[in-house]
Amino acid sequence: MTESHKAPAGQHILIITGPAGAGRTTAIRALEDLGFEAIDNLPLSFFPRLFAGPPLEHPVVVGLDARNREFGVDRLLGALDEVAELAGRRPALVYLDCDTDTLIRRYSETRRRHPLSPTETPKAGIERERALLAPLRDRADVLVETGQMTPHELRAEMARLFGPEDRRGELAIELQSFSYPRGTPRGVDMVIDVRFLRNPHWDLGLRPLDGRDPAVADFVREDPAFGPFYTRLVDLLRFLLPAYRAEGKSYFGIGLGCTGGRHRSVAVTEALSKTLAEDGWQVSIRHRDLERASKVAALDPGMGVA
Repeated sequence: MTESHKAPAGQHILIITGPAGAGRTTAIRALEDLGFEAIDNLPLSFFPRLFAGPPLEHPVVVGLDARNREFGVDRLLGALDEVAELAGRRPALVYLDCDTDTLIRRYSETRRRHPLSPTETPKAGIERERALLAPLRDRADVLVETGQMTPHELRAEMARLFGPEDRRGELAIELQSFSYPRGTPRGVDMVIDVRFLRNPHWDLGLRPLDGRDPAVADFVREDPAFGPFYTRLVDLLRFLLPAYRAEGKSYFGIGLGCTGGRHRSVAVTEALSKTLAEDGWQVSIRHRDLERASKVAALDPGMGVA
């Protein structure tokens, strides 16, 4: 990532654009979570009107898409000048870029047609869009290369660049429980296998519950192997996380897996989240397969193991 601009303190305005598939929606949602008022795919004719009245209470992020029928590079640059005069500060232009091969792969995975080449190959649309947006890329205040980023890493990067001053530079940690038969999660930096712990699935009273339930959590913690394992895991993370933060890493993902992604991995994820939060880390949780496992259990309590 190349960076030539730091978001100013106080209220500010961000414009986010870039080729389709580079992560604009993910970035805008991340900024919305940071307290920005978010407006996506706004017609350019409406853009200056947002700032014609009294100053807005919150910072604003506006997503602009080349597919919009009003979109034009010269028109956008003119609108930026107009908004700068109205708001007393020029909006920062954030350009999300991505290599062509990655964009093609993303379109292939989603089976979407490129908006600028509905009857041609995605590559034709990508090249057409790159040519259209080239002047904006050259004028960007912040250039973020997203080709090697997961969505979680992009969200962390938005927080690093544009989050509150006292939160910038922090390491965002995501803990994710998962089921091994469904594959390890994408984008995690560390995977911990907790299938060695006693399985609550074989207790008929615990089977319908999940790892967030105190009874399941107690069952997992009472395994004689849990204490030594958990102590060593926390000690390892207390050594590694500060080192990664000092290195400048803004996101660290940890996957904790068991057989069904319902009991053991969920219980350990919940416990670890509390421990790391008490240590002062910014922690988020995702139980990837819990919803699916719940649906399977509801259909047939005898199916699957956790």
